[in-house]
This record gives sequence, C-alpha cells and structure tokens, in this order.
Amino acid sequence: MRYKSQSIAYWYFALAMILFGLQLVFGLLSAAKYLGPDPLLNIMPFDVTKTIHTNLLIVWVLTGFMGATYWLVCDESRTELYSPRLAIIQLVVWALMGVSAIIGYFFRYGTGNKLLEQPLPHKIVIVIVMLMFLYNVGMTIKRSGRFTTTEGVLLLGLGSSAVLYLPALLHYENYIVSIYYRWWTIHLWVEGVWEMIQASFLAYLLIRLSGADREVMEKWLYVIVGLVFIAGILGTAHHYYWVGVPYYWLPIGGIFSALEPVALLAMAMYAYYAMRRSGLNHPNTLALHWTLGSAVFTLFGAGLLGLAHTFPAINKWTHGTMITAMHGHAAFYGAYAMIIMAMISYILPYFSSSREVKGTAVGYWAFWLQISGMFGMTLAFATAGIGQVYLERVLGIGYLDVQLKIQIHFLMLIACAILFAIGVGLFIYDFFRHAPQFDVGRKDPAEPLTSVRPVSHHAG
Repeated sequence: MRYKSQSIAYWYFALAMILFGLQLVFGLLSAAKYLGPDPLLNIMPFDVTKTIHTNLLIVWVLTGFMGATYWLVCDESRTELYSPRLAIIQLVVWALMGVSAIIGYFFRYGTGNKLLEQPLPHKIVIVIVMLMFLYNVGMTIKRSGRFTTTEGVLLLGLGSSAVLYLPALLHYENYIVSIYYRWWTIHLWVEGVWEMIQASFLAYLLIRLSGADREVMEKWLYVIVGLVFIAGILGTAHHYYWVGVPYYWLPIGGIFSALEPVALLAMAMYAYYAMRRSGLNHPNTLALHWTLGSAVFTLFGAGLLGLAHTFPAINKWTHGTMITAMHGHAAFYGAYAMIIMAMISYILPYFSSSREVKGTAVGYWAFWLQISGMFGMTLAFATAGIGQVYLERVLGIGYLDVQLKIQIHFLMLIACAILFAIGVGLFIYDFFRHAPQFDVGRKDPAEPLTSVRPVSHHAG
C-alpha cells in the first residue's frame, strides 16, 4: 500500500460484501416463493423481498465503486486522499441510509418505482453522499496535478451517474411519464455510464496485471466511451416500446440497442489484447481470473443475451417475462459484480502480508462456483422464460396456470442459486478471514509489473 488513505477502500469493500450477502438471502427467498407454499407470506411477501433484493444490488455495487475509486484515484494521482475523514463520514451516512431504507420497505415505505423505490428523504441523502464523494475525488485529483485518462473516464462515469439520478427525485402522477423518465436513470446507468466505470477499472487492472502499455490501453477507453455514448443513449428507446410512446421509438430502439454489444465486444477484445501481449505473468492470478471473467461474461450476459430479446418484434413477446430476468442477472453479474470482485482481489494483498498474492484455494473455488452457479441460473431463467412466452403469450394460458407448468425450472434455478451463494459465501469468507494491516510502503509481490515484455511467438 503506497498511501495511508487507501486503507479507506477496505471499509467500503467490507460494507459491500455484507450487502452482497444480504442481497443473496432475499434473492433466494424471492425464488423460493415461486414454489410455494409461502410461510412468510404475511411477513415478507414477494414484492418486499424482491424490492430489497434489487435495491441491495444497486447499493452494494455503488459501495464497491466508491471503495475501488478511492483506491484507484490515490494510486493514479500518486497522492493521499484529499479528506479521509470526509470519506469515512460519507460511508457512515451511506450505510445508515441503506439500513433505514431496507427497514422502510418492510412497512411499504417507498415510491413503488422499480429500482428507485427509495423515499424522497433517502434520495436527498443519496444526492448529498454522491456530492461528498465527487468533491473528495475531484479535490484529490486537483491537488495532485496529475490527471490520467483512466481517471478522466472514471470521473465522467461517476459524475454522469450522479446527474442521471436527478430525474429519480421527481414524482409524476401519470404512470407512463414516470416509467419514461425512470429509464433516464436506470438504463443510462447500467447500459451507459456504469459501463464507463467498468471500463476504467478494467483499464487500471489490465495496465497493472499485464504490464501493457498505458497509452495503448487508454486509447481503447476512448473507443469504449464513444460507443457507449453513440449506442447507449439512443438505445434507451428499447424500454419505450410498450409504454405508450410514439411509434418512431421502435426502430430507434431496435437499431441502437443492436449496437450496444459493440462496446462490450470492444472491452472483451481489449482484455484479450492486453493478455495476449504480456502473457499471464503477474503473480495475482486470482485477480486476472476476475478481470478477464468480467470482460467475457459481460459480452455474454449484457451483450448476447440482451441482443437476444431487444428487437421490437421479439421484445413484444418476451417483455416482462423470465427472459428479462435471464438477461438482467447475467448482465449485472458480469459487468459490475465481477469487476468489483476483480478490484477487491487485486487490492486485498496490499492490506495483509499474510494473504497469498496469487490467491487461495478458497478464492478459486469462489470464482468457479460463482461462474457455474450464475451460468446455471441464466439457463434456468432462459428455459422458464421460453416456456412462459409460448404458453402465456402465444397460447394465451393464464399467468398462474403457466407458473405451475414451468415450476420445474425454478427447482433448477434455486439449485444453481445455492451453488452461486456458496461461491459468494466463500468469497466473503476469504475477504474477512485475514485481519487488515495497513502498512504504508511495505513491499508486496503484487506490486505493478514494470518489466513485462510482449511474449514472442517466434521464439525457438
């Protein structure tokens, strides 16, 4: 660890891991309710468990983003954080907001606006926390006098995320208008500016793990940002198809949504290019697994599975079915959960001299169980969704009757979800089992490589 204030990242990661674990608990509860009978029906009905499950996802991912950013900015700017005290206050306020919001959901205290259910007072606190965060990061960069492209794209993504949250503060009586503006936040987060955040973390990790040339890696960042802006913004239209907007949104949504995977393909190529040039020479092979895994799984979950049902002629039948859940789970996991775990896996050896840099057996089991479990869950959602579309949307069988017919797929879903949960549990255990040691200046074999050279394929 080069700078004392980088230790703050650990506490953000710790909170993120706790919230990740809670998210899985409520996700499993939500899935189990499809099998019935539900003994918790009057205490935690489906709408409550699902609301908590989806909102915990947003909160823990943002928490991970914040922790990773505080580490990265110090490292890239080569300076201490502007105000460690402000970062700790921010973390406490953020945690209290999250806990009180979850308690409120049990008592139906929320807006009912999917993924943005937070009541107005909580949303105001979120805005204040984001302003504290951006101020601290911005002042750190300003004071250092060093500003890299990686930091620039990261700051653009984080700042845009804050700005795009503003529509969520507004309340509309008309449901169509409310849904229309909701996607200005949700879509432009997860299929827009958050991709810039992911790309920045990916660039940071690839430069350090592969020894690839910074200038080359950062040129890829410009490509990804350009593709996100071209396709991501107008691609929002694929959420407008069936909410009462004019017809012209259908071709716009279809065309530009089809272009969205191009940015994700660029990320996967970007990762492959870096590793092809350097070879897997860095000692932290566990972080390499998560980094490459994030690039590839994002292309699969967000790119290919998104493309599978984004065209209007297909989306007409699949919208709001388990096909949407198939895409959503794989996309969020690959793009955001995995990149955060990649950053954590890279950073953790700096926090404890007793931690193996290459990763532990527990860490690798966590990786493969999570990958296997999520892939199985994706297949379960897909098969359930295909059956649901045909039986419900094509044959016209009633929703509840269809749920009984596809119930077998939920057994597979829960089995794979348990496998995934074991993987997450192992990752969380591996995170907490070594007490943090915040030694500044201690030499560590996970130090960024500076002597890696491209592997010659003509040798010998």
